[in-house]
Amino acid sequence: MTPGNVRHALNGLTMGTRYSAVFVAPADIDLFLIQRALQSAADAVDRQMSNWQPASDVSQFNSAPAGTWVAVAADLLEVVETGLEIGRRSNGAFDIGLGNVVNAWGFGPERSVPDAAAIAALSHTRQASAGEGLELDRRNIRMRRHAPMQLDLCGIAKGFGVDQLARCLDASGIRDYLVSIDGELRARGSRLDGAVWQVAIERPDRTDRAPIAAISLHDVAIATSGDYRHSLDYRGRRFSHTMDPRTERPLDNSLASVSVLAASAMLADAWATALFVAGENEGPVLAEANGLDALFILRQGDELLELPIGKFE
Repeated sequence: MTPGNVRHALNGLTMGTRYSAVFVAPADIDLFLIQRALQSAADAVDRQMSNWQPASDVSQFNSAPAGTWVAVAADLLEVVETGLEIGRRSNGAFDIGLGNVVNAWGFGPERSVPDAAAIAALSHTRQASAGEGLELDRRNIRMRRHAPMQLDLCGIAKGFGVDQLARCLDASGIRDYLVSIDGELRARGSRLDGAVWQVAIERPDRTDRAPIAAISLHDVAIATSGDYRHSLDYRGRRFSHTMDPRTERPLDNSLASVSVLAASAMLADAWATALFVAGENEGPVLAEANGLDALFILRQGDELLELPIGKFE
């Protein structure tokens, strides 16, 4: 560690929540410039990938007629391409084309409660997956859809946002940091005292916030998907905000949460969602087949059962 370094902490608003950057750098480093770069990076991701912004790139794409080529930002095309790849590798457990389903169930920008008519309509007509309905033109940085599907990048965009925060610190010459947006984090280097970064994995409890495990992070990212933070009650039942592409309904399995380690927060974010959707039986098999380090936490009555794979063991 370079003499004269101190611990700094910056944060700001993005994607309806907050980002955080904790890093080790000289005491006299220009924090204003770093804060401006971080905020600009976070705003760019929000501006491109948020379904809650009518003028965002993804919203403009969703409103364009099917069959029409739409020019998009290179970063958005990268995220969509990664989403499609993980969709293929997860046997369809991850699908960025569920915007209509998300909106029908009240988790999107169009409504905050389920729409019974929209849900009924979904049951009569199968939605095309993103893999089936999207076409990408990498050379001209554009894409088009061939079906009335709507993109929803909530399962991958925050992770990409974390990676963009990390790139900002890298560009500023900072080599020791921990950046995060909600449950997506990415670490590089070490803390001020030279120890590796330590983060807690939250106990999947709907009322209390407490850790269930801790893990050391060194040049790696981690993301968690779970059923305990965002949900709603509908007709006497509680539903998770995570949609199952195979049923086009809110996810219903025994998993409480899944945490995944990966080289980037974008990959960790998407794979955590994919494994969570895949469930307690297929998920671990899928994790091992793709060489993933994952921690599955299952609900068994009032008990929680941990199933660690790879570095979580």
